[in-house]
Amino acid sequence: MLLILIAVHLLSQDSKATPLSHPPDARATTDSCNDINNCRTLFSVVWGCLATILACTWVSVHPNVPPPNQSRLQPFWRRLKMMLIGIIAPEVMVGFAARQHFGAHKLRKEFNFSRTHGMFFCMGGFVSSDRHPIATREQLEDPEFQTAIRNVDEEDIKDKAKGDALSKGVALLQGLWFIVQCVARVHQRLAVTQLEVATLAFAIVNIFIWLLWWNKPLDVQRPIVVGPPMQPNTENVNLPIQLSLSTRFAGVIGGDYKGEYKPLFSVSVPSFWSIPDQFNDQGGGLIGPGLVGIVFGAVHCAAWNAVFPTLAEMQIWRTSALVITVFPGVTLLVPLMMMSDWSESVPATVVIVIVALGFPIYIAARIILIVLPLVELRSLPASAFADVNWSTHIPHI
Repeated sequence: MLLILIAVHLLSQDSKATPLSHPPDARATTDSCNDINNCRTLFSVVWGCLATILACTWVSVHPNVPPPNQSRLQPFWRRLKMMLIGIIAPEVMVGFAARQHFGAHKLRKEFNFSRTHGMFFCMGGFVSSDRHPIATREQLEDPEFQTAIRNVDEEDIKDKAKGDALSKGVALLQGLWFIVQCVARVHQRLAVTQLEVATLAFAIVNIFIWLLWWNKPLDVQRPIVVGPPMQPNTENVNLPIQLSLSTRFAGVIGGDYKGEYKPLFSVSVPSFWSIPDQFNDQGGGLIGPGLVGIVFGAVHCAAWNAVFPTLAEMQIWRTSALVITVFPGVTLLVPLMMMSDWSESVPATVVIVIVALGFPIYIAARIILIVLPLVELRSLPASAFADVNWSTHIPHI
């Protein structure tokens, strides 16, 4: 966390805002990359950023256990959709990870589960003998289910994962390494491109996701059968999950499926399912994503004084960065009002209307901050192509 704060501080203090003092072509004369052995190409800049974003988001996404009898492409497509959500709205993935993390923590305290057992429960990893998911506290009131889950060896759950602590650690180190590079570039007064700033924001957010999902098995394809059937086999009903569009949206954003999801009539849990929690039902599940959204926007705001090709692009960047920083802060008022008596007042209604109307603007700002860094690659300062001289930080290199 200290490293992240240093990166944001240096980015906001040491860069120079000179987009209008001279033509774009003249910007290359202000700095130079004279040492061919200490330079990088435009391709290496773009590839490094895109590889970090894709690798971080792909590894950080930990899907729930999918429905049975799926083709080989369906799990891939399911994970790809979650990865795209993680790129467009990473705070949504943080909220999802936080709900499962704290849900697993409560299960560990209430039912004496391990963290791995609790997380596997939250992701729909346990099913009854008639193949219905065990996913709610009401089902855990059956002592047979509790005993059966505790009797599952923790190593058997970990064995189902397609990734271990080493692979997650490598991905985590990759994100931290990118942050270190950005800090070093700013310290040496080398230009940090807007694409690198956006990548830095993704790397920071994904660190939160990795840590929250550290005990969640990765890419589990089949659940573990435990306990007795939940209903007689003669009345067994295996229906696919049929949820309304509004319920699915509410489930993605806040984990609230409005009581429409029934494990007894399903063969798997929804993609963004976690064990229901009263704190989340009162809007508490929005607090984590809101705070992370502010951090994500603040990293973009750290490039406030960066060099832009034109004044218009600078103003668009600053406006969009402000929007994605302020809007999550406004959304934090919603759960606070839901957990207080203020939720029935007129001001509360006004805030909710503002959030609803501001959501499309927020999405537009997020898309702009994905597209604009790519557009700005057409005209970069020469120092953007200079690589970090690590000998100034690490002797004898």
